[in-house]
Amino acid sequence: MSRSPVEDWTTDFDHTDPRWTADPYTLWSELRRTCPIAHTDRFQDGVWLPTRYADVRAIAYDTETFSSRRVVIRDRKIEPPHPAPPITSDPPDHKRLRLPLLPPFSLRSVAKLEPFTRAACEELVNALADGETCDGAQQYAQHVPVRVMCHLLGVPASDGERFRHWITEALQEGIHDMPRALRALQAINAYFREKVEACPGGTDDLIGYLLAVEPEGRKLDRDDIVAILRLLMIAGIDTTWSAIGSCLWHLATHVDDRRTLAAAFRDGDTRAVDTAIEELLRAYAPVAMAREVVRDTELGGCPMKAGSMVLLSFPAANRDPEVFPDPDVVRLDRAENPHVAFGLGIHRCLGSNLARMELRTALDVWLARIPEFELVPGEPVTWSEGTVRGPRRLPLRLLGGG
Repeated sequence: MSRSPVEDWTTDFDHTDPRWTADPYTLWSELRRTCPIAHTDRFQDGVWLPTRYADVRAIAYDTETFSSRRVVIRDRKIEPPHPAPPITSDPPDHKRLRLPLLPPFSLRSVAKLEPFTRAACEELVNALADGETCDGAQQYAQHVPVRVMCHLLGVPASDGERFRHWITEALQEGIHDMPRALRALQAINAYFREKVEACPGGTDDLIGYLLAVEPEGRKLDRDDIVAILRLLMIAGIDTTWSAIGSCLWHLATHVDDRRTLAAAFRDGDTRAVDTAIEELLRAYAPVAMAREVVRDTELGGCPMKAGSMVLLSFPAANRDPEVFPDPDVVRLDRAENPHVAFGLGIHRCLGSNLARMELRTALDVWLARIPEFELVPGEPVTWSEGTVRGPRRLPLRLLGGG
């Protein structure tokens, strides 16, 4: 379906417009200067877009005014097969549904996944390193979190292709095609319901853990387990492959940063590596989430009616010059970096430890084997459309040196 181009971004913004997809940063900067809270009626119920760090933070912490029951902006509302807790939960249910998910994603638990992640990355890189070109998104970035998630869930690695297909349908193609989005969500639900029914519980994988855990002295409802698994698959894969791909794009286009980070990995300078990873997360945070206004309120002089939506753009907040000096400049040694790539408040990403590990490992393995690379001249890079931003086609020329 063709859509009319945006003529006024302050009153008619569209986060699926080609100009947003190609370069949202310039748009956010201009809006922050002229109209820091923009609006659109292109999507059902109307949507507000705050671009300042302070406004994004205020909304994220105000769970009484801004509900998480709808977290995706679409042309019209669809009812998923079952809400996806805890991301779609509000207090008081949120805490009960989030707490059992914390142990599997703790630093200690994630550390146990690092050897598998490194081996997966090495296998992927070794298959590419001797070639002249490759697609850094489709042949590398998209596979890393898929393999890790399959391993974590205890499902066949071959199912990863189905995951990639469903995610594309649900989060990208389904923004404007409601039947397609609903079909993808139903397919994911059916897949995980079958896995849950077949699992005896108490196994070492995440499905077995969720069947056995008893928060507040009782087991989780199986519908909730299926919905949680759907959430983990979608949120834990698309966001991470987008971050890995964006970092590869940056390193392909910034020679000094590429060589600086490669040297930090090579020298075992963990402090420099960690600082650089945080800066890359700030600059290329992939995720914006939605909130529903549940009571009339006002923010920044904008009256927001109950029932309207807010696009909570953490990437825009990360580019606010009031918080980050020279926000559009990537400084791998940026010391003060209170970025919100993983969100804020009670819904701060519970998989942040896993995402950081996957990103760090994916870049370490890539740079060790392919330290010199660049974009293929004349070949376009394509970016995803919607609320998760990352390259979907990333043609790279491999220059050797590994």
